[in-house]
Amino acid sequence: MENTSLDQAIDQLMRPVADAVSGFIFFSIEAFGAEIPLIVLWLIAGGVFFTVYLRFVNVRGFLHAIDIVRGKYADPDHPGEISQFQALTTAVSGTVGIGNIAGVAVAISVGGPGATLWLIIAGFLGMSTKLAECTLGVMYRDSIGEVAVAGGPMYYLKKGLAERNWPTAGKVLGVFYALAMVVGCLGIGNMFQSNQAAAIFIDVTGGQASFFADKAWLVGLLLAASVAAVIIGGIRSIAQTTSKLVPVMALLYVITALIILAINYSELPGAIAAIWTGAFSPEGLAGGFIGAMIIGFRRAVFSNEAGLGSAAIAHSAARTDEPVSEGYVALLEPFIDTVVICTMTALVITTTVYDPALAAAGVSGIELTTRAFASTLSWSPVPLSVAAILFAFSTMITWSYYGLRAFTYLTGDNRTTDLAFKLFFLSFVVLGSSVELGALVGLSDALVFVVAIPNLIGLYLLAPTIRRAVLDYEMRVVDHPR
Repeated sequence: MENTSLDQAIDQLMRPVADAVSGFIFFSIEAFGAEIPLIVLWLIAGGVFFTVYLRFVNVRGFLHAIDIVRGKYADPDHPGEISQFQALTTAVSGTVGIGNIAGVAVAISVGGPGATLWLIIAGFLGMSTKLAECTLGVMYRDSIGEVAVAGGPMYYLKKGLAERNWPTAGKVLGVFYALAMVVGCLGIGNMFQSNQAAAIFIDVTGGQASFFADKAWLVGLLLAASVAAVIIGGIRSIAQTTSKLVPVMALLYVITALIILAINYSELPGAIAAIWTGAFSPEGLAGGFIGAMIIGFRRAVFSNEAGLGSAAIAHSAARTDEPVSEGYVALLEPFIDTVVICTMTALVITTTVYDPALAAAGVSGIELTTRAFASTLSWSPVPLSVAAILFAFSTMITWSYYGLRAFTYLTGDNRTTDLAFKLFFLSFVVLGSSVELGALVGLSDALVFVVAIPNLIGLYLLAPTIRRAVLDYEMRVVDHPR
C-alpha cells in the first residue's frame, strides 16, 4: 500500500502532536544501560501491588474462576445484559489480536528467547490487576433502562472517588479517561487492526499479484460491513458473536501451534533452556536479563491490557449480583491471552527459525511468525492468516463497544448519537485499511496507554474497597461453595 498525498497530509499534520504526546507517555528512564518506559513500570507496579495485596488471588482463585465461567453460579434473574462467559469472551476478543502473533515475535527479536519468561510473569501479575478493575466495573456500573447497564473506569473513578470524598478529582479523571478512550479506540482497536488484516489478506491472496493489491480500501469496506453486522446490535450481539468466535479462533491458532511443537518435540528442551537462561543472561545488563525483562513485560502489558481498564467496560455488562465474581472471571483473560497464546507463539518461533541473525536482518513481527509456522507446515500460513484476520476482526468489534461506552459517558445515552458513533468508527475501519497510518496511530496508541495513569490512580485509592469486597466474597462464596 503506497503512500498517497492524503497519507502524507495526515502524517504531516499529526506528526508534531504525536511526537509530543508519545514522548510524554513513553518517557523512559535509564537503568543499567537500558531504557525503561515509565508507563511500563507503572503497569508492572500495579500488577505486583494487587497480587500481593490480594494475597495471590491470581493463583488461589483460578479454579473458582473456572467454576463461574462454566455457569455454576449463574442466575438469569441477576442484573446485567450478558452471561459471565460472554463477558469473558468479549473482553478476550479485545485483547487477543495481531499483537499475539506479531508482538511476541518482536519481543523475541529484540529481547531474545528470554523475553518469553518475563512475558509470562507479566501475564501472571496482570491477572490480579484485571480482577481489581473488573470488580470495580460491576460494583459502580449504572443502569440504563430496565435491563441495560454501563460501566468501566470512567464510572468507578467518578462514583468510587466521590465515596472517598474526592468528587471533583473523580469527575475530572473520569472525563479524561473517556476522552482518551474515544480517540484511542480509533487507533489500536480499529485502524491498526484493519490495516494489518488487509495486509495479511492481500499477502495470502497473492501479494503484489493479488486482485486486492491496489484495492486495500475494498478489503477495508468488507471488514467494515462485517463489523457493522455485529456492532449495530449492541453488546448482546457482540457477546453472542465473540462467545462463538473466540473459542474457534483461539483453538485454531493453538492447535496449529501444538502440531508444530509436536513435530519439533526434540527441540523443546533446548527452547525451554534458551528461554530460562536468556531471561537471566548476565552478559551486558542492558542486553541481558534487564533487556529481556523490559521487552517481555512491555509486550505483555500492551497485549493483555491489564491496568488500562478497557476490559472493565465489557465485564460491567455481565449478568451477576456479585461484583467480585466478575473480577474472578476477568483474571482468566491475561492467562488466556498471554500465558497461553503468546507462549505458544514464542515456543513455535524458538523451536523452529529463531536466529539472532534474522533480527539483525530486520525479519520480525508477523513475518517472523509466518516463517516459523511455514518452516514445519508449508500450508500453515493459511490458517495462521485466517486466525490473524479473525483476531483483528474480534478486536475491532470489542473496541467499538469500548469507544461507544466512553462516548455515551460524555454525551449521554441516545440512539441517534450511538448510531453516529458506530458509523464514525466504521469509517475509520476503511480508512485504516488503505492508508499508511504513521503518526495518527502513534497518537491514538499513546492516548490509549495514557488511560492507565488515571485508571491505576483510581485502583490504588480504591484498593481498600476492593480488598474488603474480595475478602467478604471469599468468606461467603468461595469458602462455602454451593
